[in-house]
Amino acid sequence: MIKMDLTLLASAIAPVNLRSCLIQRQGELIFEHYRRPQTVREIAKINSCTKSVLSALLCIAMDQGLLPELSTPASAFFPVLAAADDPRKRLITLEHLLTMTAGFSWTEFGGRNSFPHMTRTPDWIAYVLEQPMSDEPGTRMEYNSGVSQMLSHILLQTTGMPAAAFAEKYLFGPLGITQYEWETDPQGVHTGGFGLKLRPADLMRFGQLYLDKGNWQGKQLISSRLAERSVQPAIAVKDPWRGYYCWHWWADSFTVSAPSDSPDSFDYFYARGFGGQFVHVIPKLDMVVVLTHDNRKNTKYPDVFREFIAPLLAVEPVIKK
Repeated sequence: MIKMDLTLLASAIAPVNLRSCLIQRQGELIFEHYRRPQTVREIAKINSCTKSVLSALLCIAMDQGLLPELSTPASAFFPVLAAADDPRKRLITLEHLLTMTAGFSWTEFGGRNSFPHMTRTPDWIAYVLEQPMSDEPGTRMEYNSGVSQMLSHILLQTTGMPAAAFAEKYLFGPLGITQYEWETDPQGVHTGGFGLKLRPADLMRFGQLYLDKGNWQGKQLISSRLAERSVQPAIAVKDPWRGYYCWHWWADSFTVSAPSDSPDSFDYFYARGFGGQFVHVIPKLDMVVVLTHDNRKNTKYPDVFREFIAPLLAVEPVIKK
């Protein structure tokens, strides 16, 4: 077992005023913090962690043969792309959408080509598709909740089921997730990049599913091939981000110099949402770390995992199962 000083951790994260912090090791909850007792049973916005849930649903659809190869052009689902003046739009594939490398000119949090502007239009998909291109598809990651909405529409087209219904049958139901809310766009399609509300414990179930390579209590909800493939680094990201982007997941590594001056490190992948929502999965340590917050302001927010939790994990001895 990891010999984490949980008292030290509790005092270290206190100033951050987290909504919740859960750490699970080898399937056992070893640290649990809630700012208020009722938080344990309350659902709350997970913001862009929704993207990783959508990724899971798309993997399930792939396993079922409902979603075509990821090399399939996005124009197969949005014919307007095939008729676009810019030939680069015809090159966008499903994998480009999953890795945020579609090439659209997009600024996400502000400006004319942005997520806030999209949500104020009557047809989000039309808004996204009409945006100009800034890059050749596949060459640069540009964070874009618009392409996540495209993927949610594609999920509906290929499965014939809204994302929430598909999730209830193939993901939420098997995981025992019964409490949730999920927003929709003006056309009634569930939001792909944000808008899902879950309990912290249910985020932990989701993280454990990926730690166990798509297996939940002996049942393979996502094939191990796709569960692993979807969290592998696909493209390096640039400031203000760090690490790599995967299929609507992030990936990074942590290294620290131990007291003996011999470096120790681990790789991890994670879901992240605005305001401090995270699901960190650390395969080497057989561990999942869930963090939630309700920081509504776009102010500098400490990376609680890297600043307070990861250093304790990297320097302590680990006994593998």
